[in-house]
Amino acid sequence: MTEFIYAMTSQLLPHRDPEVQAFLAGKPAYSLALLDHFLEAFPGLGPVTLHATKTMIGISNGIHPIAWITQLGKQFLHVVLPFPEPHTDNLCFQKIAQVPGQQQYNHHLRLLHPDDINEEVIRFLRLAYESRG
Repeated sequence: MTEFIYAMTSQLLPHRDPEVQAFLAGKPAYSLALLDHFLEAFPGLGPVTLHATKTMIGISNGIHPIAWITQLGKQFLHVVLPFPEPHTDNLCFQKIAQVPGQQQYNHHLRLLHPDDINEEVIRFLRLAYESRG
């Protein structure tokens, strides 16, 4: 686990803007490493931008938000992917909830280890990227 933290935090991804950097200040090294690893999945999908709010980091395909990083815990990263329909046939989402009054279903993903970003997760990231484009 220590090697993973060192390898990922020694070269922070260059596309973080100052607001995102400020949001990440003081976050645990392990969750920052998971974030970097998660963000490395996007170049194969297309360009993304990051923006910080008071409570989360949004990931956008330049037109629409495709994911939100809602928690950077001591040993985990919590990601929410919005879809217009529920995707219940999966092994990666711990919770799927409809946004009240909307045709949007938030799919909650908890990443504990770099290996959690597997082919199934990449497939849903691609779906989120393409369906919100």
